[in-house]
Amino acid sequence: MAEIPGLIEDLALILTVAGIVTLIFKRLKQPLVLGYIVAGFLVSPNMPYTTSVVDMASVHLWADIGVMFLLFSLGLDFSFKKILRMGASPIISTCTIIFCMSMLGVCVGQAFGWSRMDCIFLGGMLAMSSTTIIYKAFDDLGLRQQQFAGLVMSVLILEDILAIVMMVMLSAIASGNELGGGQMIQSVIKIAFFLILWLVVGIFAIPLFLRSVRTLINNEVLLVVSLGLCCAMAVFSTKVGFSSAFGAFIMGSILAETVEAERIEKLVEPVKNLFGAIFFVSVGMLVDPKILVEYALPILLLVLTILVGQAVLGTFSFILGGESLKSAMRCGFSMAQIGEFSFIIASLGLSLGVISDFLYPVVVAVSVITTFLTPYMIRLATPAYNRLERHLPKKLILSLNHLSMSHQHSMQQSNWKRLLTQMSINTVVYSILTSASIALMFTFVLPFMRRLLPGWELHWYANAITGILTVILIAPFLRAMVMKKNKSEEFKALWHESNRNRVPLIFTILVRIVIAVAFIFYICNYLSRFTNALMISIGLVVVVAIIFSRWIKHRSITMERLFIQNLRSRDIEAQVHGKKRPLYEGRLLDRDIHIAEFTVPSDSMWMGQTLKQLNFGQKYGVHVSSILRGGRRVNIPDGDYIIFPGDVLQVIGSDTQFTAFRDKLESERFGEDQEMEKREMKLRQLVIGSGSPFIGKTLIESGIRDLYSCMVVGLEEGKESLSQYRPNRRFQEGDIIWVVGELEALDALMKA
Repeated sequence: MAEIPGLIEDLALILTVAGIVTLIFKRLKQPLVLGYIVAGFLVSPNMPYTTSVVDMASVHLWADIGVMFLLFSLGLDFSFKKILRMGASPIISTCTIIFCMSMLGVCVGQAFGWSRMDCIFLGGMLAMSSTTIIYKAFDDLGLRQQQFAGLVMSVLILEDILAIVMMVMLSAIASGNELGGGQMIQSVIKIAFFLILWLVVGIFAIPLFLRSVRTLINNEVLLVVSLGLCCAMAVFSTKVGFSSAFGAFIMGSILAETVEAERIEKLVEPVKNLFGAIFFVSVGMLVDPKILVEYALPILLLVLTILVGQAVLGTFSFILGGESLKSAMRCGFSMAQIGEFSFIIASLGLSLGVISDFLYPVVVAVSVITTFLTPYMIRLATPAYNRLERHLPKKLILSLNHLSMSHQHSMQQSNWKRLLTQMSINTVVYSILTSASIALMFTFVLPFMRRLLPGWELHWYANAITGILTVILIAPFLRAMVMKKNKSEEFKALWHESNRNRVPLIFTILVRIVIAVAFIFYICNYLSRFTNALMISIGLVVVVAIIFSRWIKHRSITMERLFIQNLRSRDIEAQVHGKKRPLYEGRLLDRDIHIAEFTVPSDSMWMGQTLKQLNFGQKYGVHVSSILRGGRRVNIPDGDYIIFPGDVLQVIGSDTQFTAFRDKLESERFGEDQEMEKREMKLRQLVIGSGSPFIGKTLIESGIRDLYSCMVVGLEEGKESLSQYRPNRRFQEGDIIWVVGELEALDALMKA
């Protein structure tokens, strides 16, 4: 008999224990993440009373895969367009929270006398609140549709993005073990370069590829293709010096802009859940009870640091972002915990060998404690505000609230600011694309051409051919860099507004021409030995030719339109299927009123009733503005519109009204059938005896269906098959009928 590999035994142990523990945690209404951590602790070598995992190295390998798929799924749920639409408020809040909590973590670590790298990584861990835990807490407390919850989730999305960047930065710091400003700037530039390059190229190429093979892809193929792209980007990311998790996140965010994003997300979710569970179990395996006892005081102080730090500094950060004091306190108190990204950062520190072994279990313990306290912190926010309101001057509270209201309506940007911002973004993006194209040509095409044309005499021909091909490849980028926005509305308005604007406007064009000439100069300088004056002249001639070339203009415009189409494809799909939120959402006059979505459960008592019968306006003060059903949107439904299970109701109201509405939606349900086994359908033979009450009655008069909830399926007349029982036929003594019904109903019928 063949032996089972140790990895399979370990996997069986992990999943079995994790399944049992998570069922218990589900029963206790606790986050499943904590259940996985407890399961990992139970199967770890540090637990002497239970069976332990044998091959820890293989488990950690699976855990690394879990991190990669977790971040891939996070990227699928993320869109850079969401960040751009958020405005400055969440960005200000996020940056302030991360900076303050990181510095606080570093200071606490130094107070304990820990090493410099321990302090730096600790700061990163304390700055990362848990998206999973907060979302679960909002859902359990019925707060997910409230306005402040949306603000918290926006900040958490930004935190997750900055966590990815922070991981790259920490890797760079750990590898050099230096904190020099030059190295930090170099790392930031490298991150920005590859981030923009991958996003632009990915959004251009991958939706085009998926669109071309859309008719050939089913769910199985799409899952394999998606995971293949994820792993390929993870490998490529490691080749250029980043982590595999960073590459997986980037690929997820690229696929998030495709029409197939939601479909991919559903297909990948089981894979993410499996490997993610293994990752969190591996986190629990590193918890050593001896370390927890030894570091009990630092654990308690770190818990207090997070609770007080987020309550105070988090509130301050949201106030800076333009929120009222009450809303800011509710947001700040909600973020008082650490979670999955803290574990990932700790895993990174351990894999790089730069943090102490005790830090990982300490952070896990802190996460577990703060997770249990999260619902209480969320509930504490309102009483804390009420108490603070009684002691603070009313003028100060009014000033803070006035600041938040005025923050919503910022002044329109000037034409100069908008124009220069757009020109700068275009120049940076097209410069990165040009640089990457030149690097690819010189890395792959130039050696190939030199092998194809060997010898000193043909060496210059190889260089010349490569140079010409490189210029042809980058020409659309250079033209777009120089010409784009020169005919925009802002440019025209500034040109006609004043003669003093014309010289600066011409200067913006000249600067971009100089940058384009610099790229041509670099190509000539790399491939030839011409004088500088000649290379500059060649650069000017080439750039002018590119500007006036109709063929290059057509290529440039076509590529840009295709990119914009790919970028907007998911928005277009959302509009077609009625999923896009209405534009007036951000323009409601009362800032306490907003739009929230509620899904009608499959067992809701509301189904089959009309909006007039349900009377939401009178009962809860909310108004149904739209109903999403089967990919269609019904706007302003009338009172005769019937509610069906699975309908998504877009409702206008305040936080208080939403709470009452949600509570009623959740409570008015039929609930699960607790006696499902008794509802099995049985087939019985019934003989009409001399004393039967059914003799002389028709099927309808007998009440077999109405009174006994049974159904006559046939009459036995000695034939090979049953005869159909006619409704107007009257029962006679000796009739043999076959009846279908539930067990209790059949018993009652037989006794009749």
